[in-house]
Amino acid sequence: MDSTAHLPEGHGSDSKQSRGWKFWLIFVSLCASVFLSALDLSSVGTALPVIVNELHGEDSFAWVSAVYTLTCTAILPLSGQLADIWGRRVILLSAIFLFALGSVICATASSMNILIGGRAVQGMGSGGIQSLVAIIIADMVTLKERGLFISLTGAAYSIATAVGPFIAGVFSQKVTWRWQVRHHINLPLCGLAFSVVSLIRLRKPPVESIRKQLAVLDWIGNAAIMASTVSCVLALTWAGFSFPWASVQVLAPLICGVFGLVAALIYETWFATNPCVPIVIMSNRTSLSGYFGTFTHGMVSIIVFCGPLYFQACKLASPLRSGLYFFPMAVMISPAAIIQGITISKTGNYRLVSVLGWVSMLVGIGLLMLATPSANIGVVIVAQLVAAVGVGLLYCTQFSILAPLDPRLNSQALAFLLFLRSFSQTWGVAVGATIIQNHLKHHLPVVFLARFAPKQDIAYSAVPLLKSLSPSLRTEAQEAFSGSLRLLWIVSMALCGIGLLSVAFQKNIPLHRLRDERWGLESAPVTTEKQAEGLDDEQHEKDEVVAKNY
Repeated sequence: MDSTAHLPEGHGSDSKQSRGWKFWLIFVSLCASVFLSALDLSSVGTALPVIVNELHGEDSFAWVSAVYTLTCTAILPLSGQLADIWGRRVILLSAIFLFALGSVICATASSMNILIGGRAVQGMGSGGIQSLVAIIIADMVTLKERGLFISLTGAAYSIATAVGPFIAGVFSQKVTWRWQVRHHINLPLCGLAFSVVSLIRLRKPPVESIRKQLAVLDWIGNAAIMASTVSCVLALTWAGFSFPWASVQVLAPLICGVFGLVAALIYETWFATNPCVPIVIMSNRTSLSGYFGTFTHGMVSIIVFCGPLYFQACKLASPLRSGLYFFPMAVMISPAAIIQGITISKTGNYRLVSVLGWVSMLVGIGLLMLATPSANIGVVIVAQLVAAVGVGLLYCTQFSILAPLDPRLNSQALAFLLFLRSFSQTWGVAVGATIIQNHLKHHLPVVFLARFAPKQDIAYSAVPLLKSLSPSLRTEAQEAFSGSLRLLWIVSMALCGIGLLSVAFQKNIPLHRLRDERWGLESAPVTTEKQAEGLDDEQHEKDEVVAKNY
């Protein structure tokens, strides 16, 4: 494919626009929204054993995380199209409201079913927040200089990821996990983000009747993607726990979901008049490689989810102490993300950053192979730090995806990027949990294993009981947990190798300095491509060609 697409006249704006207090206020509110979403997601893993024990949810534990991921993933493609139809602000405010509502439901839950329902609502809100934050930043900042701003939102995400397990450990151990969710974390942040976003005026689409707006929506495409996603996530949630991987209960929805997604892409390509996932965003090898890297990166992120499990199971650390041990890894993601953003903005070389990211993850995960029950804590923390650098650097996939594309495709391209990241994390959690579960079933002491029901999740149910075992049984159980994680590290390294190879298919396309003038702050000046100041002839020619198929 060698076709070339050009931006029409008047659809680009200069990156050197002034940024007043309104810009920074909306940007801070976006960072607060990202922090809110990441904090809730990262704190669940640490507090989950306590939650499961209090609500007697041993049989439905997996749904606390799975339903959040399910609704978060399913809503992402739709959120991008809704933002184009009704505007960014309305959809972001709706997402924040849904997240707050879900937080209240979780905080007042008296049973696992109510908690799971609250997590489903939270997931929808979180998906909308993630999508709209990325889209609004793309509206306000050109790709050439976006690295710094992506880094800052990535820093907010990373800080939340770092403090989340610690805060969850403090509240679950010293007070109660409900107090954290209801009063001190989620709702104040929701109120802050909602208030600031309400005050700032973003450009709106032309006023149309509700009937015309609804007619523009890709009903069939969105329904097919959402139904197929739900089908896949259900299968992945059941696999290895409620039913064996080879059972019809798992294979039927998984096959239907995969074929449904393929059918949805075919429909989007050949039949949809206003597709929510236009095939043009994947029509060149650089963008396609970026999407593949995003999917692989999402699967490997299971190492972040399993960090607290190692410390609680193999080192018998409390939720609070495991959060402290995990803190350095989560903190290191933030500066790595900032460095990659600044580096790419200065050099434009996102391929090199991708290579360094995958290599760092390979080395870090390889060092985690040394994380046995008797391993020195310092060695494990160093291994986590090296892997964390890779995690942070690999948030650069956005640049390889967007560099060849027309800026007017930002919302669809970014929503699909986040969809793939979330969907791949579901696969990563499912595969990782299955690896751990199956290994524990074959290597835990028989006497200890007999305490659990056949379909019960062993990992998080067993952790609170380890200290009550006799020394010999406890040592055997710790070795079983260590072995299961070691097997997971091997699979993760293989995925990192595949991700590294995928970078070979990218071309380092120059980053353009164009912005879609239909969106952004109402007060922001709109400068057409030919009026833009500060663009030299060489850069101008690079910006003219924004969709070359490599």
